[in-house]
Amino acid sequence: MSLRNKTVTILAGAIIIVAVFSIGFLAGKQQNAGLASVTEVYNKDVGNTDAVDFSLFWNAWTTLKNKYVSSDEIHTEDLVWGAIQGMVDAVGDPYTVFLPPEENELFQSSVRGDFEGVGMEIGMRNETLTVIAPLEGTPAHRAGIKAGDQIIQIDDTSTAGVSLDRAVTLIRGPKGTEVVLTVFRKGEDEPLKITIARDRIQIPVIETNTREIITDAEKQGDKTAHTVGDDIYIIRLFSFSEKSTSAFRDAVRDMILSGRQKLILDLRNNPGGFLEAAADISSWFLPLGSVVVREELGSGEERVHRSRGYETLQGKSVVVLINEGSASASEIVAGALRDHNAALLVGTKTFGKGSVQELISFAKDSALKVTIARWLTPNGHSISENGLVPDVVVEQEDDETETDEQLEKAIEILKDL
Repeated sequence: MSLRNKTVTILAGAIIIVAVFSIGFLAGKQQNAGLASVTEVYNKDVGNTDAVDFSLFWNAWTTLKNKYVSSDEIHTEDLVWGAIQGMVDAVGDPYTVFLPPEENELFQSSVRGDFEGVGMEIGMRNETLTVIAPLEGTPAHRAGIKAGDQIIQIDDTSTAGVSLDRAVTLIRGPKGTEVVLTVFRKGEDEPLKITIARDRIQIPVIETNTREIITDAEKQGDKTAHTVGDDIYIIRLFSFSEKSTSAFRDAVRDMILSGRQKLILDLRNNPGGFLEAAADISSWFLPLGSVVVREELGSGEERVHRSRGYETLQGKSVVVLINEGSASASEIVAGALRDHNAALLVGTKTFGKGSVQELISFAKDSALKVTIARWLTPNGHSISENGLVPDVVVEQEDDETETDEQLEKAIEILKDL
């Protein structure tokens, strides 16, 4: 069955359920008889080859309404949301989630880049809630949250079995309040408890050639900062938001006006964002029509996203910095530039978040975020399954030191080109 047909089947079932909710419920055998006819209509209209019997669902519903000790406190709408969430959770994909009104609004606010919370991107790795990356300058970043941290508890709530979007809801909250995260961190013997004061989050977009590094030799004696070099320009991109494309265009213009011919594109701890932003930014490096990313649909079909051919940076010497906090759109750009021999990747292996979600709006301000495809690099490398291994692996020895070994390596490589 194609993805489209599966979606139609699920939605048709949900429509029938909601329709029956609106009619009301009959008691005992009369109700069961009516619901049996609903099952027949569903199977007939949807053309379902696997007969679906909703009687078990309705028996459970009726039992709750009639037998639960506080049945008068049960809100019908909560049961509806819970039933749909259970159906979606059964798919087994942490990125396919049903969003009731409150969670949908939280998601929409994060897309707009303006919300209250702690400022970090989280995902599922090996069924464990994991920090993809803290956003620069946010409460999570200031509190010491690191990419790769495994969140095992949010306040007093264990994250075992908690959905990704439910975890987001638990972590977010009004400015001025606090949340305590218990995390496992590589290299630590015991879990860490980290208290974070929530704040208004403005997702940062970009930082350009203002950064300096301090080498090991300078740390031993000369404290003068070692600048990047007269011919090297740095663009550090924090996210692929609605504002990223215009900010990147301005950075490219500044680079050209500066006369610099070599570029470091820093995508470390960039958790991604919009596919369109990734395609647009890749277009500054690639000829018109070059494949940026392939979308492999559930039906077996493939959609191809191509460069718009801005080409201003084509032929420049480029190093892209990546790490385990680089995910989603960051992996698309890094993969596209490497496959087209437009850049060298330096750092550590990326997170491996290579799936495509579509947000479908439903009634009462709810929505379904559903995985519709998986991303492949132009040469067919599965981002979701493997992440990206850099061409030059450089481990960051100690985040607490001022030395940036990965940036130093990128500068060293570019100076030799």
